[in-house]
Amino acid sequence: MARIDKIPAGSSFRAKLAVAWPSSDAGKVYAVGLNSSGKVVKGAGATGILGVYCPSGAMPAEYVIDVMKAGSEIADFNFLNAGTTATIAATKYYGVPADGLISATSSGNTLLGHTVEKDGFNRLVVEARLA
Repeated sequence: MARIDKIPAGSSFRAKLAVAWPSSDAGKVYAVGLNSSGKVVKGAGATGILGVYCPSGAMPAEYVIDVMKAGSEIADFNFLNAGTTATIAATKYYGVPADGLISATSSGNTLLGHTVEKDGFNRLVVEARLA
């Protein structure tokens, strides 16, 4: 299960969730943006993809979260989305604007970062200075 590992100073911003996120999203990584009300949504929203988020459990609407930007790292990033596709070290990953899912396909998607291997597990290093 993926988890937030490192958020250096200046590498995140705080905003409220637009809708509740279910416990089934825990440990998964999503590309996120802001809607027209300035609240966090999966995917591009009204702003384009601005960062990534990895919830640790169920989150109610209006809950304030830290959206991760360049320099942040997510540990145990071993599977994409539903947990059926394994990630690969030394691979760039992209956010899908429509739904915030993570993909290794660059076409039409927004670069989020790359993976590095550490102790047998992949880490997603958020590298891009997003929108």
